[in-house]
Amino acid sequence: MGAFYYFYNPENSPYFLKCPFKLVTGLSCPGCGSQRAVHALLHLNFKEAFHFNPLLIASIPYAGLGIAFNAEVLKSRFPKTRNLLYGSRAMIAVLVIVVLFFIFRNI
Repeated sequence: MGAFYYFYNPENSPYFLKCPFKLVTGLSCPGCGSQRAVHALLHLNFKEAFHFNPLLIASIPYAGLGIAFNAEVLKSRFPKTRNLLYGSRAMIAVLVIVVLFFIFRNI
């Protein structure tokens, strides 16, 4: 899948779907620009990737940390930290961030 995003630019390729939410409402959803951002990241163009979807780029370290905290050694060694970063309160905070991002990117 990564090779597909590397060789084909979602901006001008017919192989990628357009955002149905944006097509219907004219508003950019929180995921809008993610395909173009992934393409830019694979070409090591971080500034352009951030321009397409800053939330996606900012969430990469958080997602990576989440994968690390799912490893048994970290899961059992740092349960309080894991719960703080990925517990129910953290998920509510993530939801609030996504909603705020949606609002502010469409103002």
